[in-house]
Amino acid sequence: MKKTQIKDYHKFLLDQLKDIEFATEYLNAALEENDEAAFLTALKNVVEAQGMSKIARKANLNRENMYRMLSEKGNPRFSNLMSLVNSLGLSISIRPA
Repeated sequence: MKKTQIKDYHKFLLDQLKDIEFATEYLNAALEENDEAAFLTALKNVVEAQGMSKIARKANLNRENMYRMLSEKGNPRFSNLMSLVNSLGLSISIRPA
């Protein structure tokens, strides 16, 4: 895939993720992968689509730290992760498998 195609896809994805219902399904699909890096990447995409600075303020997190925590090697504290999810207007719940 060409670099421009990847950029176009990423722009398209971010545009779709502005819809919180779509973003919710996207994050749930990432959770079902049972892969921490995939979930953090998905969460980063949703945060980016919703506005990184705006979400950082709402979550009371430093924007640079938020980028680090959502990186492939990120290791967010549970409290930071919950703050970030809540600032998106979402919640995490447990259900029977």
